[in-house]
Amino acid sequence: MNPMLTMNSPATKAPFLFAFLAFAVTSLAQPNLTPGAQQTERILVLGGTAHLGTGEVIENAAIGFADGFIDYVGAARDVDPKRYARVVDAEGKHIYPGFIAPNSTLGLMEIAAVRASRDYAEVGTFKPNVRSVIAYNAASDITPTVRTNGVLMGQITPRGGVIGGSSSVVQFDAWNWEDAVVRADDGIHLYWPSTHHKHFEDGRAQLRKRKTYDQQLHEIRDFFSRARAYAEGEPTKRDLRMEAMKGLFVDGDRKAAGATTLYIHANDAKQIAEVIRFKRAEDLDRVVLVGGVDSWMLADPLRENDIAVMVQRTHSVPRFAEDDIDLPYKLPKLLEDEGVEYCLQGEGRMPEMNTRNLPFFAGTAVAYGLEYEQAIRALTLSTARILGIDDVCGSLEPGKDATLFISDGDALDMMGNDVQYAWVQGRDVVLDNKQIQLYEKYKAKYDAQRAADGR
Repeated sequence: MNPMLTMNSPATKAPFLFAFLAFAVTSLAQPNLTPGAQQTERILVLGGTAHLGTGEVIENAAIGFADGFIDYVGAARDVDPKRYARVVDAEGKHIYPGFIAPNSTLGLMEIAAVRASRDYAEVGTFKPNVRSVIAYNAASDITPTVRTNGVLMGQITPRGGVIGGSSSVVQFDAWNWEDAVVRADDGIHLYWPSTHHKHFEDGRAQLRKRKTYDQQLHEIRDFFSRARAYAEGEPTKRDLRMEAMKGLFVDGDRKAAGATTLYIHANDAKQIAEVIRFKRAEDLDRVVLVGGVDSWMLADPLRENDIAVMVQRTHSVPRFAEDDIDLPYKLPKLLEDEGVEYCLQGEGRMPEMNTRNLPFFAGTAVAYGLEYEQAIRALTLSTARILGIDDVCGSLEPGKDATLFISDGDALDMMGNDVQYAWVQGRDVVLDNKQIQLYEKYKAKYDAQRAADGR
């Protein structure tokens, strides 16, 4: 062996470098992320069981759409397939409206360990003027993994501070954030301070009021007082933070012109009680509770004050030893029985990746008492109503966006969820992602090994 040809020499580096680059290119092959082309031909989904999102189910259904909008919903026997250029056979399958993921950071964080890919929070304490949608990455590698489970839309939500900024509703098949927007700046997100904390004394835990709570509450009230004065007055100097708050003081429902919703993130019963009092004191029309672990305890005042709840991730454990072990699983059922408007969301550890599990959160709620169509509604129409977009999506109804998918089995079951077709605003969605590619890669490897071994 030539002693000059060491591992550090150029002659030996070249082949190794080439091999490494070839491996890297192969290993890092990306799934097809190209958004679907605009719908040009009329499409009819024929046969199958259609879950409309309204609670209604149609067996042997037909769903037709053209130019991105649904134009027929009904029984297959009552439609003329000749009116449509393309007929998709859904016999034996299930048809659903696209599931919607509220309170999501999908597209705002790619890799938690890489600081440059974390765009979910801005510096500062009161920052309502921060628009999360500006940072939304429509080409995220995570997005295709949620589309293949039927999650086709989401509310992109900022984090951090007392007021984190404004959220926007987007669809998950777009070239950029401008293309993705379904409703821009739908609401402001307020993270309510903790009222109490655990104090350990003589080996026993006690709840004590936080010394800083009254000061924090005063700062929130003062900020809202100044924002209302700005909105109702004629300011001589433009304030971007106050401008962003104007929509909260517009009278009307969530679809009123210029209206925005105040999303208040709170979990404890004491926090929720404070939120209800705050809504009354500030005379706010549109308030939504996000999290709401203890919301079942205050169901009556929540319903009476028209406060909807974005329910915490059902795949959670109880926070306190005295809580029912299955409380997170049955919380949607408790709110349903009390007549509180609610939807499901997936905030928690690794929320971006867990967005794909949104259907299974609903499936767990079904296992703990929620009716199946109620669970579907909690992923679709109820979410759309809370977000103020139910006039364009959230259910399979004529005139709404053609955002829907076909699953070979039950979409709320991990074993049954098998999305075979999906459309966003009538566009065919590419159902490919990195996980699918890795599955096929290693399946081929071990299939070949078994064949070689005669197994």
